[in-house]
Amino acid sequence: MKTKNTTKNELNTAKEKNTITKKKSFFAKIGHLIENANAWGIFVMGSTFVLMFGSAYLAYILQNDFTQLHLERRSTLIGLIFMVVAVVFFIFKLSFFIYTFIRFLKYKAIPSVSNEELPTVTVIVPAYNEGKQVWATLKSLAESDYPEHKVQLLAINDGSKDDTWNWMLEAKKELGDRVSICQQPKNIGKRHALYRGFKEGTGEIFVTVDSDSIVDKDTLRNLVSPFIVDKNCGAVAGNIRVLNNKSGILPKMLDVSFALSFEFVRSSESTLNSVLCTPGALAAYRATAVFACLDDWINQTFMGQPSDIGEDRAMTNMILRQGFHVLFQRNSYAYTNVPEKYQGLYKMFIRWGRSNVRENIQMSKYVFTNFRKGPKAGTRLLFFSQFSRIVLCYPFVLFMLVFVVTHPLLFISSTFVSIMVLSTFPVIFYAKRYTLIESFWAYSYSVLYTFGLFWITPYAIATASRRGWLTRELPQK
Repeated sequence: MKTKNTTKNELNTAKEKNTITKKKSFFAKIGHLIENANAWGIFVMGSTFVLMFGSAYLAYILQNDFTQLHLERRSTLIGLIFMVVAVVFFIFKLSFFIYTFIRFLKYKAIPSVSNEELPTVTVIVPAYNEGKQVWATLKSLAESDYPEHKVQLLAINDGSKDDTWNWMLEAKKELGDRVSICQQPKNIGKRHALYRGFKEGTGEIFVTVDSDSIVDKDTLRNLVSPFIVDKNCGAVAGNIRVLNNKSGILPKMLDVSFALSFEFVRSSESTLNSVLCTPGALAAYRATAVFACLDDWINQTFMGQPSDIGEDRAMTNMILRQGFHVLFQRNSYAYTNVPEKYQGLYKMFIRWGRSNVRENIQMSKYVFTNFRKGPKAGTRLLFFSQFSRIVLCYPFVLFMLVFVVTHPLLFISSTFVSIMVLSTFPVIFYAKRYTLIESFWAYSYSVLYTFGLFWITPYAIATASRRGWLTRELPQK
């Protein structure tokens, strides 16, 4: 009897110690977060939660006002039309989210094939004003576990004005024949630097990597394995994470956003063989697919002007149009630098927005044709979802501005409650994939996007014909 009691006491003591250890571990993580977060970061995240919960309470108080507003809308033809459109759009977006989630659950990354099966690859690294970072990029690629004799590494300096070329020379000195470096006569754009790499490359597969990114050792082999497994594969998108996510609030927010954009959205698109954009930071293309559209790609114009942005989305679009599959590899990581200040962020988004407008127009020309064998309904649904955002952009922005002027309190309370509800999924997703604490930045990012970046899409639509990279001459920090 004494032995049994002793055993129970020992078990209870062990459980208590285990609980204490877990609590200490949790508080240690909290302490680590506080130590590594600056006062501004703590203020931003704290303010986000205050605004969301405060707005939820305000919405509760204003229930009668919301009811009255709905009655007023129903009493006018314009209000009734808008409500019907809003409800239909909401039902479509909810259905599309459920569909995306189901497709996501079906996704599985393709494991690496054997060294013998791996194809020859040409890795192209275009660089402009990257300084020492280009050396780190080339070094990470050279340290890949891909068979050395099957890799051609090309670094192209696109007329940099800083010491990028010197760092390329350093990489050449360290890596020797493993890397080839060359200079463009002047800065003529990333598309032309890539074009030179495509023309000089000898690999069966082209891999493009931005010069502000680094990769894992198994990134290359994981990225190109789908080309062996799926003979219809024409392009593969890599998984992009934020490299400088310890450098400020914006990178932390973008890291959570990137996780959802790549690991959720592109995973779903991949099950439809229709990833809509292979990112410039890390992407792979079958050489034959590239050469089949290379002249159209380099000479692409929009409204009579040469296209100098969106080269990754354009190449993806042209390869999809040929009938090839475009896939995503979640197990192929690249870590890239993102803007740390608002100016760099909104200019990057404007560039992406303009490219999105242009390529959706291009996609509309073939997506409803018999552009490839096999099912095409999923691809068309992806296109419709993207195109609907463009079509409905101005009506919803106009409604938002009218709502702000006429019912400011109702707008603020309903908006923050919506953010709290809709952003909970990215929080859960990131927490499950990575860490709980960092996942809360999804709320702050949604607030920033709603109030500080809502104008990007309408502005990008209105200025879609404008040229320029926008962020090339900005300081890095």
